[in-house]
Amino acid sequence: MAAHWTPLDEAELTAGWQLWLELGSCAWPGPDWDGTPAEAVRGLNRCFTACDEILAAYRRGGGPADSAVAGLVRSMILAANWTLELWRDDTNPLDAERAALLHADLAAFADHAESVRTLLATGGGWASLPL
Repeated sequence: MAAHWTPLDEAELTAGWQLWLELGSCAWPGPDWDGTPAEAVRGLNRCFTACDEILAAYRRGGGPADSAVAGLVRSMILAANWTLELWRDDTNPLDAERAALLHADLAAFADHAESVRTLLATGGGWASLPL
């Protein structure tokens, strides 16, 4: 992942802003969580879909595939997909061992999302907004 990001144009700034907003609420299950892994990763599924849409819109607008913002979006797609592949179809109640594994996977995604959000906020000029 890039150590610094500065949007090169309005399209990159828009894609970065959209990604920053999306990553603010997708890592952890909400208060309506039913206790299953499949439900716990539902937010990651929404994030995966949103990131795919952000990247597609950016590319349709002429944004280069090798831009920094495209790389950041792809990194989130990959991070979400990894955890989704492991847990999206698991509707069995969690025991302590599986709960720890799920938590570790969600925490790894959340850490990556937080680092991307920080990078976007710093480069995009909205670092004063709460993470």
